[in-house]
Amino acid sequence: MEALFGSFGVLLFFVVVVIAKSVRIVNEYERGVVFRLGRVAEHKLKLPGLRLLFPFIDKMIKVDLRTVTYDVPPQEVISKDNVTIKVNAVIYFSVMNPTDSVLKIANHFQATSLYAQTTLRNILGQHELDEILAEREKIGISLQRIIDEATDAWGVKVSAVEIKDIELPEVMRRAMARQAEAERERRAKIIAAEGERQSAEKLQEAAEILAKTPSALTLRYLQTLVEIGVENNTTVVFPLPMELMGLLNRLGAPPEKTMQT
Repeated sequence: MEALFGSFGVLLFFVVVVIAKSVRIVNEYERGVVFRLGRVAEHKLKLPGLRLLFPFIDKMIKVDLRTVTYDVPPQEVISKDNVTIKVNAVIYFSVMNPTDSVLKIANHFQATSLYAQTTLRNILGQHELDEILAEREKIGISLQRIIDEATDAWGVKVSAVEIKDIELPEVMRRAMARQAEAERERRAKIIAAEGERQSAEKLQEAAEILAKTPSALTLRYLQTLVEIGVENNTTVVFPLPMELMGLLNRLGAPPEKTMQT
């Protein structure tokens, strides 16, 4: 009897082991690549749900199909105009072909991240600093296209590459600050000069109008007196034409000076 119970226990243990080896659960965002005696076939790809395998014969590797966000570490780059900068980026990629990602590359995540770092240094080294700062989106599209072409053979799809941060040397930042300040001063002087030019043009137009209509100058004088009188000011400003002042000077000058003039 004891031998019978012992045999039953061994059989029960063997059944539990077989069930544990044969039953697998594949999540909705995963696909299972099954190896049977070391060989894999496309139709052996396991879809989400409860899946049964042949114990000790089948081996299944789960592949995550979700988009991976990888933060590329800061890369030291020498730009085309010989400026050393540190650039880090973010790359978004996902597995499109689970079988290729298992068969054609040992670790698709590590391979994609290392290739992204290398490509980032190579591409940014072909641009000047001003282009890198001003055309991040354009450079990101170029990086995405180059990386995606290389990783397509591994069953990996790179959806986007974004340049996140550009760290400049302290000397370069001070130089750029001085350049920006000088540019602002230049624009301020140009705006002030343009305002003076427009003001001079308007004054010239006003002088021409007053010269054609002498009574307009008298009306302007009276309007100015009204504006001064609004503030209860006791001072009266009496403008004299410059021609009258010249005439008075000639009348008050000695005869010899008058004859010389």
